[in-house]
Amino acid sequence: MDNIILIITISLIIIFSPFLAKALRLPTTPIEIILGSVFAYAGFLHDEHLFELVAEFGFLYLMFIAGTEINLKDVLKTPSHILKKVFFYLVILYVFSITLSLYLDLGKIFMVLLPLISVGLVATLSKEYGKTPWLSLSMTSGGIGEVVSIGLLTITSAGLQSGVGLGLFKTILALVLFLIFMFFVFRTITILTWWFPKLSIMLMPHNDNKEQDIRFSMGILFLLIASMFYLELELAFGAFLAGIFIPTFFPHKEELPEKLASFGFGFIIPIFFIHIGTTFNLESLSMDGLIPLAFIIALVMIVMRVVSSLVFVKELGWIDSILMGLSHSMPLTLLIAMATLAYHANSIDKLHYFAFILASLFQVISVMIVIKLLNNYKEKNLL
Repeated sequence: MDNIILIITISLIIIFSPFLAKALRLPTTPIEIILGSVFAYAGFLHDEHLFELVAEFGFLYLMFIAGTEINLKDVLKTPSHILKKVFFYLVILYVFSITLSLYLDLGKIFMVLLPLISVGLVATLSKEYGKTPWLSLSMTSGGIGEVVSIGLLTITSAGLQSGVGLGLFKTILALVLFLIFMFFVFRTITILTWWFPKLSIMLMPHNDNKEQDIRFSMGILFLLIASMFYLELELAFGAFLAGIFIPTFFPHKEELPEKLASFGFGFIIPIFFIHIGTTFNLESLSMDGLIPLAFIIALVMIVMRVVSSLVFVKELGWIDSILMGLSHSMPLTLLIAMATLAYHANSIDKLHYFAFILASLFQVISVMIVIKLLNNYKEKNLL
């Protein structure tokens, strides 16, 4: 009976959250997270292996969709001065993080947590605002930043679990070898598609009544996830790389990323956000100092990114630069994953663990609202 209630509750949240979001003039994502938390507190949602498994796949599918927003060939064609500014942007973020962590004696784990970048929710912004210049640059710089974040997440995870030693060295070696291998894979496929231009059309034909494009996309996704399992690396990294394959080597299937995203955001991804809501216990709000601490963490992470994004003022202008910085201020998935690892490894206490989860919710809700207000302000001034 509990599982029946669980399934019905998840179904109702998926169905009605868009209507509630429209009525409250809020994005759908934070509504799903809040409803997940409220219904879990009320006892309608509970821990269930299948629920956790589907939610985990929802996260991986979200990372996969984020990858489909990046065409690697276009990224490599990015002007060198933009790439230099992306590098400078990331350096400023990590300088902020290291300085604050040392000055406030927060601990080394904060150096990794504060500058995390995830483009998972940037994909949801693309769904709402289209491919604007600030979102295009956000995906390019965010994609590079996410690779750095996931690399650090993988190394930090190994360090927390096995300590600084042989286990950590093996993880770093596996990550480096995998990146080298993927470079040769991308390079080989690029050469093959150049010599045999019809190869990509054969794999994903224009007139496809067998959904071959979906099958091939899912095959790539699961193959790279399996590779991450085998190498004991971060699964999200494999899902993200799998997404990059689609626009990079199958540019003739322009509608495919939209088709894949429609399925994800209509079904599997909302389950992930609902599950995220269930991980936060509403009773923890009564913990002394939790809300102020969460607010400070959220504010610091947002300000860091907005200030750092001002390096792109010349290319985007003031408002679009701020919008780009805000779009990177929602590393929800990676932040919660990293905070969970740190908590289980006793690197942060329970107060800071709940503070990071609450801060991630503050970030999503506040940032999406501010982005909407700024975007509306910009559009009104352009009319």
